[in-house]
Amino acid sequence: MHTKRWVIAPPMTAQAEESLIKFPPILRQILFNRGLGSYEEARAFLEAKPAFNNDPFQLIGMGAAVDRIRYALDHQEPIAIYGDYDVDGVTATALLVQALEILGANVRAYIPNRFDEGYGLNPDALDSLKADGVKLVITVDCGIRSPNEALHARTIGLDLIISDHHHPDGDHLPPAFAVINPKQHGDPYPDKDLAGVGIAYKLAEALIGNGTSSLNDGQAQLADLLDLVALGTVADLAPLVGENRSLVRKGLRQIRQTKRQGLFSLAGVAQMKIDKTTAGQIGFMLGPRLNASGRLESALASLELLTTKDFMRAGQLAQQLDVQNRQRQSITKTMQEQAEQIAMSEDPNAFLLFAAHEDFNPGVVGLAASRLTETYYRPAVVAAKSTEETRGSCRSIPEFHITDALDLCKDLLVRHGGHAAAAGFTVKNEKLPELVSRLKSIAEDQLTGKDLRQTLSADMVVPLSELNFEVLKYLAYLEPTGYGNPDAIFVSRNVKVKSSRMVGSEGRHLKLTLEDERGASLDSIGFRLGHLQPALPQRVDVLYHFEANEYNGRTSLQLNLKDVKAAGTPD
Repeated sequence: MHTKRWVIAPPMTAQAEESLIKFPPILRQILFNRGLGSYEEARAFLEAKPAFNNDPFQLIGMGAAVDRIRYALDHQEPIAIYGDYDVDGVTATALLVQALEILGANVRAYIPNRFDEGYGLNPDALDSLKADGVKLVITVDCGIRSPNEALHARTIGLDLIISDHHHPDGDHLPPAFAVINPKQHGDPYPDKDLAGVGIAYKLAEALIGNGTSSLNDGQAQLADLLDLVALGTVADLAPLVGENRSLVRKGLRQIRQTKRQGLFSLAGVAQMKIDKTTAGQIGFMLGPRLNASGRLESALASLELLTTKDFMRAGQLAQQLDVQNRQRQSITKTMQEQAEQIAMSEDPNAFLLFAAHEDFNPGVVGLAASRLTETYYRPAVVAAKSTEETRGSCRSIPEFHITDALDLCKDLLVRHGGHAAAAGFTVKNEKLPELVSRLKSIAEDQLTGKDLRQTLSADMVVPLSELNFEVLKYLAYLEPTGYGNPDAIFVSRNVKVKSSRMVGSEGRHLKLTLEDERGASLDSIGFRLGHLQPALPQRVDVLYHFEANEYNGRTSLQLNLKDVKAAGTPD
């Protein structure tokens, strides 16, 4: 049975057709589908210009933070940047350290260890920074839900500036010297979707853009930080619209001509051409390698890779991250199979899948949860049990806000936080059974009666014969694409399968050559669709992203298949 639901956008209105007449027909429909009905809006989107004033001083707390940092600079006070171990946290840490070094600061980075210290601020780390003579701690990508730790910093005489993009706990902000977060209540900053590294960049912009020797120097120094913004924003799945889109587009330009030795080495081990980097390659090739160290050991290797000037050291670190990424892939595969077995044996029809085990690696639980959600289209929780506590990672589907669900269980939890689609929590072992049953019943209440199939959205139906290099050129204007600004997706109906085979390790992928009525023939690749090959009919409907394939110096057109079904099967 065909398990996914296809939803094809309705044709654009006559009014939009008229407004967007200056754009090529295929691009017109895609722009309309993205909610851009006027020429001006579409133009601003294609040029990736934010449609609002993005002055960093609109952020509450920015003025106070900048004054305090300037005081530290003037008095050579030691500053610590306190980050997080994922790509967003590591890039934000590297960015703020680099920005403050430009300004002559006495600055160091601190990234907690996932296994010993867990996520976010912790009192022991603050104590040791204080003992080391640090006077000012600036958090990036963490801290907004750490009121007790902020109070501890104040008690021991450490000034704390929190910069974070996670949701605050209502109006209860930590008692810090300054809090910078566009999601805090009453904050006038127009873009609420910046990643942690985006907010670190706004802080750098406020510091460097206002008071360096010359404005041009300042602009060039800020431009040098944009590669980090692109890496962290894309890897953290921040929506690629508004200011993020603008920052990531500029950041990709920066990556393609990077002066950062570590990025160069990382692209080398990932076997990708750095001068052609796309947002997709950050998501699938650079991001996972930068994340690997923090998942398996400590994120300090990734931080050093992004900041080292020594090309030998950069090469070593890039190799290390590549090896760790491969280990991480194999651990994830084993863990996912185990988690699937546990979740399915307990309750195969549950609306929420839950698997906890003593052997699970806490650094990889989120990836295993993601795979379960992808496979079964249900919210999934995978958790690592230790002697007293269990730490879990959750992934969800659009029909179920996982952090809201955890909020309803907060009387059981030591701590928790996250977004609609992903979250994490810590629970004492004695309260775990109650948490599992409560989350499952919340999911059952909210999801009963819903058509729980993955929905694949497409922009329009296009015959294969209309696809050419010119269309590809128009589609490039949509970049950077990713979360919140998806690739253009097309459907072609009733095409003939000229040849088909399974490729890749264990035949996981599907390679087809397809032909339409007019004789247009295109190659296509379907990642993780190899299982469809044995039962493929002669004629199919395909849903895909249209792209260029570079191989051995030759560029050809190809379809990147998202789904295939027998021609004429209802959507």
